[in-house]
Amino acid sequence: MYKIFLSLVTASVLAFATQPTPKMNCTLSQEGAVSINWKAYKTPAKIGVGGVFDKVIYHPASKEGHNFRQILVGSTVSIDTKSVNSKNKGRDAKLVSFFFEQMTGDTLTAKIVDIHAKSKETGKPKTGTLIAEITMNKITKKIPMNYIFDQGTLKADGTIDLFDFSASKALQSITKACFAKHQGKTWNDVSIGFSTHIKAVCEPVK
Repeated sequence: MYKIFLSLVTASVLAFATQPTPKMNCTLSQEGAVSINWKAYKTPAKIGVGGVFDKVIYHPASKEGHNFRQILVGSTVSIDTKSVNSKNKGRDAKLVSFFFEQMTGDTLTAKIVDIHAKSKETGKPKTGTLIAEITMNKITKKIPMNYIFDQGTLKADGTIDLFDFSASKALQSITKACFAKHQGKTWNDVSIGFSTHIKAVCEPVK
């Protein structure tokens, strides 16, 4: 009797395990604005100082699509550098006068030009790499950024080298203006990132 029961249980488990996973058709849509964040570094100990930009104009490649490539690749942002916000008005004024105004133009632009997924496991955060084409001081560079999509929010992070954008003059200017607080050292690498909300509606393919 026990063997018969065990056989029935085993057969049921195997039958369930061999059921094909239903294919899903998902529609992704971007919701709300894009938030841009940054972190610069000062002093020989490389202390980070972070903030955001309050004025960001975002143009999505498409409001809806079936994957990240369709809704993200081709999207652009235009950032008003005078809207820099580190939650310290005195610091922000110095960043505008002694850093951003030492470069050409008062806007920074970026465009997503490519994206590659790494992890697509069901029920787990989606990860990958995207390439952002960033223009600052009339110089354009392609910057790789790692992204993670979890619970409806996509976040991406990367690093830029100010020397790649011929910003040594601006770097020297802000170092001189904040010499005491920076202990004579302002780093040329700056962490950058963005986040946006993406809604996914999925249903089985009939």
